[in-house]
Amino acid sequence: MDTFELLNSILVSLFNDILSIEEKALITDEFKDISVTDMHIIEAVGIAEPRTMSTIARSLGITMGTLTTGINGLVKKGYVVRSRSEKDRRIVYASLTQKGISAFQHHMSFHKKMVDSIMKDLSEEEAAVLTKTFIRLKDFFAQWTGKAIKS
Repeated sequence: MDTFELLNSILVSLFNDILSIEEKALITDEFKDISVTDMHIIEAVGIAEPRTMSTIARSLGITMGTLTTGINGLVKKGYVVRSRSEKDRRIVYASLTQKGISAFQHHMSFHKKMVDSIMKDLSEEEAAVLTKTFIRLKDFFAQWTGKAIKS
């Protein structure tokens, strides 16, 4: 198999498997009431200061309506709380509850294990080449999605 065929095969396999692998790793007994999509919303809300709904929607590349539907479900399940700005009542913030923070930390643990596994035994030069390669892949996808690059 030549390099093109090998890389193509690896990428196709990764893309076909990534959602099911992530779902199996992330949706445990503790978090069985949420989906991988919910987990990504939780990740976008984050554990720093509350974020506006429009900021979260933009970071996920989804509409406000889609985010509102997702947030509504997460509020009902006890992962997220919403609050209005004191200065401008039109602005709605979302933040994680303790349950949401636990889910966020669980998700980040999966990502840390994934990155640690990739980086294991790589020299600094190999890590730099791998990073450059993934940035190129991200740039390629950005051309198709119209998303701005945040490298």
